Amino acid sequence: MIEKKKLIAVIGGSKSSAEESKLAEEVGREVAKRSAILVCGGLGGVMEAACRGANSEGGLTIGVLPGENSREANEYVQIPIITGIGYARNVVVAKSAQAVIAIGGSYGTLTEIGYALQNGIPVIGLDTWSISRKGKADKSIISAENAADAVSIAFDHITD
Repeated sequence: MIEKKKLIAVIGGSKSSAEESKLAEEVGREVAKRSAILVCGGLGGVMEAACRGANSEGGLTIGVLPGENSREANEYVQIPIITGIGYARNVVVAKSAQAVIAIGGSYGTLTEIGYALQNGIPVIGLDTWSISRKGKADKSIISAENAADAVSIAFDHITD
């Protein structure tokens, strides 16, 4: 029987700070080193940096694109998935993964976090959103110290 590869989503803003880009590139490298497939929204910022990192280690990258054209994908996406459904593609990104690593991000990232958590998919956070319920901190997003820690936590929480 063929061994199934793990899919790790890396989510974050299409515009990112230098620090977020550095973290995302490191996460991408770590995902590839563990022979997992990186799935993302396929655009710039965190998504591009994560794909660049994965590519540098010989990893496989999938970009789930919001538009109608594969040329929208960043240059490091190896498999562009054309959806034509706009930001509704965030559901596909989140639900395609066995774990999600969120880096920074704005409201699109928050929606992906919500979709993942709603579907029991673990979310690991690096300098990203925190959530609360009824004024109390909700620890659903698992905090990580650095890129290697985030990927280790992701793998520890993946169930087959």
